[in-house]
Amino acid sequence: MQLKYEPVIGLEIHAELQTNSKMFCSCSADYSNAPEPNTFICPVCTGLPGAMPVLNKKAIEQATLVGLALNCSINEFNTFARKNYFYPDLPKGYQISQYELPIASKGYLDIDSPSPYPSPARRGDSLPPSGEGLGMRVVVRRVHIEEDTAKLSHEKNYALVDFNRAGVPLLEIVSEPDMRSVEAALSYATKIRAILRYLGVNSGDMEKGILRFEANISVRPSGSSEFRTRTEIKNLNSFRALTRASAYEIERQIKVYENGGEVVQETLGWDEARGVTVSQRGKEDAHDYRYFPEPDLPPLQLDRAWIESIKRQLPELPDAKTRRFMEQYELKRQEAILLTSEKSLADYFEDIISISKSPAKTIQSWIAGEFMRYMNDSGLALENIVLSAEKFAQLIDMVTDKTISGNAGKIVLNEMLKNGGDPQEIVKAKNLAQVSDTGFIQEAIEKILSDNPKEVEQFLAGKETIVQWLMGQVARATKGKADPNVAKELLVKALEERRK
Repeated sequence: MQLKYEPVIGLEIHAELQTNSKMFCSCSADYSNAPEPNTFICPVCTGLPGAMPVLNKKAIEQATLVGLALNCSINEFNTFARKNYFYPDLPKGYQISQYELPIASKGYLDIDSPSPYPSPARRGDSLPPSGEGLGMRVVVRRVHIEEDTAKLSHEKNYALVDFNRAGVPLLEIVSEPDMRSVEAALSYATKIRAILRYLGVNSGDMEKGILRFEANISVRPSGSSEFRTRTEIKNLNSFRALTRASAYEIERQIKVYENGGEVVQETLGWDEARGVTVSQRGKEDAHDYRYFPEPDLPPLQLDRAWIESIKRQLPELPDAKTRRFMEQYELKRQEAILLTSEKSLADYFEDIISISKSPAKTIQSWIAGEFMRYMNDSGLALENIVLSAEKFAQLIDMVTDKTISGNAGKIVLNEMLKNGGDPQEIVKAKNLAQVSDTGFIQEAIEKILSDNPKEVEQFLAGKETIVQWLMGQVARATKGKADPNVAKELLVKALEERRK
């Protein structure tokens, strides 16, 4: 009998903070808009002898905000440390980070997950009201601040170093190894990204490396409580990379054990083109980095009143907004989750609600259907959509009050999404107004029934489902302009008359 395995997954998430200046100097942190390499630099962020770091207050505020949003305890007394290792992208030969006393620790995040394995934090525990309906809880071990590294550009026989990114404030969010499936890891990572965007501390742009993941993975016999040797997959800069790399590494480790081997603790990279993990170096433990206190930065003492003032800045976060949408707008859980997955989408929905006369459920259906399909196909972010909430509300109301049919509404919506415009003018220009004229509709129905005697006979023989096919013919014949309720009533009446 073949042994079954379960994965054990923990995530480290690195998120650049959206501050104007770098973590320990006044250089611009907007390195993506630097005119050329190595221009947003100074003696501090290039590690020149004698340069002294100074803390970025805004970065401390944002880190505290994230810690509070992740239900962490904020450590009033925390310190900085030097994490020593040699790599060309590290100008000082060490990274200023936090080790023993991070800014936040002992938090949690409740997530939806299809994983059959409960989180260790969930066993014997009940979630508080904020976790109602969620699948599992992931413990957040720590949230700490550090500085980003420089950027290396690898050429054939050499590498170029750009220090514009060196020193940009970086937040590291470390989970416990609580996830038991790739799906759970994806759910956790997705929700962390949403929270960071809700807070306005990170853009969530993974392609630019502003948000990146590192997955710590091991496998063990199903039902076991042991923790086996893990590997770490570095610098995953997309959800696709996270899921593919994790799934591959899980299968790779299972095969190693099934073949009688032992998994080696090491740092891995992800080769997207080949779809495999590749060894980069033997995995270091904390003592290998030679952490020691940063002598140029005094301990950071946070006042309790100041922490409370930051707490008051917390916005309505995804879980709370999801519950409110369910209660206030009578939406199903998954419908509310879709709308609250991005703050901009939730705001857009509520902007339409405030203008439209249509039910919230109808508005949700339009957003979840044609609107989201267009966004996914076009790859556009909501911020780049030309359709205003006001015009969208007008269109939805035109369908609700039967000025146009649902199919015509989809035509108008696609036109507005591509080119903008006014829904009323588009309906007029395309002659899409819905017709309730019974004479016009009756004429179309009589012709369809005359042209399709076989289908009429099927209806008379008891096959009533043929009505839907005939309704499709009516819609085609009237170019979608016939009021479907009027058309169906007239169609059924005409068919019944043929029984006589």
